[in-house]
Amino acid sequence: MTFQEGMRRDVDVRVNDRWNDNPWWPTEKPEQSYFAALDLGTNNCRLLIAQPFRDGFRVVDAFSRIVRLGEGLSQSDCLSEAAIERALSALRVCSGKLQRHPIISFRAVATEACRRALNRLAFLERVNQDTGITIDIISSIEEGRLALTGCWSLLNPSLPRALVFDIGGGSTEVMWLKVFRHRPPTLIDQISVRRGVVNLAERHGGDRVPESTYETMINEVMADLIDFDQRNGIRQIVEAGGAQMLGTSGTVTTLAGVNLGLMRYRRSMIDGSFLSIKDARAVSRRLLSLNFAQRAIHPCIGRDRADLVIAGCAVLEALCQQWPFQRLRIADRGLREGILAELIGQKHSGAQHSSIIFS
Repeated sequence: MTFQEGMRRDVDVRVNDRWNDNPWWPTEKPEQSYFAALDLGTNNCRLLIAQPFRDGFRVVDAFSRIVRLGEGLSQSDCLSEAAIERALSALRVCSGKLQRHPIISFRAVATEACRRALNRLAFLERVNQDTGITIDIISSIEEGRLALTGCWSLLNPSLPRALVFDIGGGSTEVMWLKVFRHRPPTLIDQISVRRGVVNLAERHGGDRVPESTYETMINEVMADLIDFDQRNGIRQIVEAGGAQMLGTSGTVTTLAGVNLGLMRYRRSMIDGSFLSIKDARAVSRRLLSLNFAQRAIHPCIGRDRADLVIAGCAVLEALCQQWPFQRLRIADRGLREGILAELIGQKHSGAQHSSIIFS
């Protein structure tokens, strides 16, 4: 088997595991227009190719690979050559997939790692020359807006406020929303916390993370949330039962899968599901008691996430200690889906389209 064949087999497994078991997978024929969205994050490179269908879209191809583009960035302020090569390898696969479909609209974005890296422009030029893909570096505000556009349909319209978060590799995006019936929410306020699973794990991770180190991670994140909470009075609204919590990230989908005891990840069982904060904490503490090898053998974690999952758990615990929600809704959708929604909306309306209103 060649290297390219090996990559393709890995991609096909991911598509089958994460999309084709979806209960809302349509059986009627969608439109023949193809749209694509690529998200190059601090930890992952992810691609979706879709066709418009009814009020949404049907995914026809997908790709996801952990590339750790931001590895070592907190020490050097530059993307390392090893990280660049991993990203280029994944982006070559994406380029091949894009060429196999008649794409009429495509957008590729990069987030925190490229926002911070001093050599970001040289890297993106190299990407373009090597793969033909042009990538936009988006702000943390736009990153949050796109993620929200991709997942806001999971919000409960009977609760007037919502806290939505996305735990990334290099940062955590937190949004406070006003929720309405039959129309998109209004974004009241937003914060980007420069603590994600990659940079936290590099500073505090290890084979087995001591509980004292885990508490240090929680406290660091909580310190970054205090001003955001106070200027919006979020804790009081949560305590009064007037708000809901929605999370979109590998951390929350992983914890949900572990909590359900899944022997393989199944998107149909995770996306839109609820996880009690009590269960989330119990899973986090159980994972904290394990070493790297023990975490790696879990089918919903694997070796690629085994050294990152504890940092993600710490971020989630910080959010839940700051805001005492009783349960969390899980979204296995986000930035890529938000890009697709906007591309399709622009094509159909002939104008710029945004699902989220800024207050």
